[in-house]
Amino acid sequence: MSENSTLIEAQSLEQFLTTLFTKAGMNTEDAAFQAYALVQTDLWGIGSHGVLRAPLYLQRVRSGAINAQPHIHKVRGGLALEVWDGDDGAGFIVARHTMQRAIALAEQYGIGAVGTIRSNHFGAAGLYARMAATRGMIGIVMTNVVPNVVAPGGSKPITGNNPIAFAIPTFGEFPLVLDISLSNVAGGKLLLASKKGEKIPLDWATDDQGRPTDDPDSAFKGFLLPLGGHKGLGLSYVVDILSGLITGGVFQHGMKGMYKYPNDPSLTGHFMIVINPAAIMSPEEMQARMAEFCATIKASPMWDTQSAMLLPGEIEYRTEQRLRASGIPLPLKLVDELNQLAEVLGAAARITASS
Repeated sequence: MSENSTLIEAQSLEQFLTTLFTKAGMNTEDAAFQAYALVQTDLWGIGSHGVLRAPLYLQRVRSGAINAQPHIHKVRGGLALEVWDGDDGAGFIVARHTMQRAIALAEQYGIGAVGTIRSNHFGAAGLYARMAATRGMIGIVMTNVVPNVVAPGGSKPITGNNPIAFAIPTFGEFPLVLDISLSNVAGGKLLLASKKGEKIPLDWATDDQGRPTDDPDSAFKGFLLPLGGHKGLGLSYVVDILSGLITGGVFQHGMKGMYKYPNDPSLTGHFMIVINPAAIMSPEEMQARMAEFCATIKASPMWDTQSAMLLPGEIEYRTEQRLRASGIPLPLKLVDELNQLAEVLGAAARITASS
């Protein structure tokens, strides 16, 4: 852990954040879910999408950029495909509803696909994909973001780093989870590096002229580089089409980034698909086949005999076990910022280091 960080106990941090989001105007249930989502993301070791972003989310709720009491409603669709309007609500709350609807459709039809328009940033996509996996189903989650990725050799952004996640039940300790953004690195890692005062690798991002940079602040004013070059670039186009274009929402430059426009709704779109394996095979068969699949991967030999092959999602599972015991490392600057926000919001609670 960095000397500029401190350890915070997960449960007390979640309660503290629930209080802040409630004070900012969200109802208790929604505030509790948003707090849970941020802390859980940190517990998985994904600090770039966790509590680090709480101050900005709180600012956006207070300014009205995020509708604290959204009326999420269906606008079109039928059978196993629907589109809902998030009413500019918090992305976490809108995305939770989107996945709940996709699960309900998959329970009825064997598959469910739900798109949502007029949402906001929803954190880590894998959070919602896991909701399906805990029900024995396969979750696929994607979202579009404001263009922040340049094509290889380009000087201006052409698409977003549009995250996509898959979660598949293993019926074991943890689901198989792939959660990626379609840039070489998530934008939140630039923010984290800046908070820590660290340099970044040159293949992460460019400055505002498209030139590679190791300065996170210059990169934050510039653009991200696509994952796998043209392959990631093309896949990001597909995510934008599903999350924004076919739903009737906004796409490409129609969105408003929450850092450049902190007081405006971002108009983000989501698209989620849930597949119910029980529609095509028995739960027992699915469990047996997944066990065989995972066992084959785990048995794969490593050239370093001290290492072991890991499944997607296993690192996050192990990290959560460790951080629940030790506490979550947070930058001291972030702790101070959150405590100052608590004072501004009239909350008596403060967060302190784990004993």
